[in-house]
Amino acid sequence: MIAPEPAAPPKPAPQLVPNGYRQGIITAITVLLGFSLAFWRFWGFESPGHWNLRALFAAVSLLAAVSLQIVALYRALRIEDDAVDEYRKTVRWFIASALALLVGLAVAMIDAALGP
Repeated sequence: MIAPEPAAPPKPAPQLVPNGYRQGIITAITVLLGFSLAFWRFWGFESPGHWNLRALFAAVSLLAAVSLQIVALYRALRIEDDAVDEYRKTVRWFIASALALLVGLAVAMIDAALGP
């Protein structure tokens, strides 16, 4: 006679992010996105100067930062982001976007300081 298999233990309920965390990260992402777009518009289209390799690198870095911010915002607005694991991934996307923005700003400043 074959013994019945024991029932699998029930899965624990997923941990949820405390109230206010998602609203906070959404606000932080939108503030940084607004700054990034405003800086990109001014620096890329309105400021005087010529394009060179440093400026191109800064522009690509800023484009990457904006793209990562949009992905982070999309993730933060999903219902699944209430789960702690998903929220942590969203925070990593946001931190990556902030680092890309810092690199772009630093290269833009160096380019402005060194001139043509």
